[in-house]
Amino acid sequence: MFFGLVRGEGGRVTRHSGIRTVLVVEDEPLVAFDNEHALVQGGYRIAATVEDHGHAIHAIDAGGIDLVIADVGLRGALTGIDVAVYAREKGLPVLFVTASCPVDARTLAMGCLAKPYHPRDLIAAIRVVDAILRGVRRPKSPPGLSLFTD
Repeated sequence: MFFGLVRGEGGRVTRHSGIRTVLVVEDEPLVAFDNEHALVQGGYRIAATVEDHGHAIHAIDAGGIDLVIADVGLRGALTGIDVAVYAREKGLPVLFVTASCPVDARTLAMGCLAKPYHPRDLIAAIRVVDAILRGVRRPKSPPGLSLFTD
């Protein structure tokens, strides 16, 4: 198995073995279902699909997650931005999937996939993020993906 090297907080170099397990943070049931279906078809494991900040934090704390995909607008007082802040503190990469990418997303996530998107574009975006994390050549970015790692 190939392990890429990733520069983390404070410039530390850490190993990354690739994205296998994804946490889906989405409060629209149909979008969540479509994401789950696309992820399974793409060969990923879903750690959980949650609709709010509290459940996302619980899933992150349970461990075993390689990537968080999060909508920005969630039910409740706390948003996907708050989820991303927590995930970043735990050393987890985040990909926002949202209609409106937040201004401060660059400091919180690896990128932003604009809604609406085709399920194949979600898989392609995750593969781009995975390649960046592993330090290998990136595949072509799908439409609507903005990267913050360049």
